[in-house]
Amino acid sequence: MKSPLLTIDIISIYKNKLGDLLPLPSRMAKCTPDTYVAIFNIATALAKKGGRLILSDLFRSYDMQAQSHQDYIAGRKKAFSPPPGGSFHEAGRGFDLDLSAIKIPLADFWTIAAEYGVVPIISLPKSNVSEAWHFDCRGSHQLVYQYYIEGKGTNFKPYTAASASAILSIGVNVDSFGENQKQAAIQSCLIRLGKNIGNIDGQIGKKTQKALIEVDIAFDLSNINGMLIQVENLVQQKFPVEFSSPNL
Repeated sequence: MKSPLLTIDIISIYKNKLGDLLPLPSRMAKCTPDTYVAIFNIATALAKKGGRLILSDLFRSYDMQAQSHQDYIAGRKKAFSPPPGGSFHEAGRGFDLDLSAIKIPLADFWTIAAEYGVVPIISLPKSNVSEAWHFDCRGSHQLVYQYYIEGKGTNFKPYTAASASAILSIGVNVDSFGENQKQAAIQSCLIRLGKNIGNIDGQIGKKTQKALIEVDIAFDLSNINGMLIQVENLVQQKFPVEFSSPNL
């Protein structure tokens, strides 16, 4: 099973003609179940401190991410935006917020966010730094990030690898893997199950074969679909909150 995207009703920076804040536009108002829960828990905690969680961005389709990247390249957008395949926005796991609305120090917001599995993209809580507004709910893909930090994978930077893993998990293709999307998705799943398969590259080598056998999945190159379904089921069992509709 792929990690689903849920429609979320959350206030945004966008306004009507009267100046009233509007919900995040539908094209962006999508996220994974665990991100959905995290956003509402953070909003509730923030409200108790007098602040508001107001978003400017959440989900981006392939085309939306490509446009954002082109805007950065052309200088129409100052903040860095990677090409498609490298952002948690594309997986419904990255969101941007209005820092002026939180009404508490950014460091305090980081503490609240961390309680719900949400992390910043910058290293220090300085609100004047570019991307200070960007946060990720990485879920099990944090394991891919750590895997690459530890040097077990070398073909991507850790953030790009984790983003690609998250994008594959919702069933969206990542250009880097060409015709081997399902093979790469299998490798992403195996890493999140604690296996060492080398790089996420879509090439099913001996390490990936060994890892499949270790999780009791028969290796059969003629049955890529079957292997993917089985390994996705194991991931769903290990990380159920990433697949279940929230009960809020």
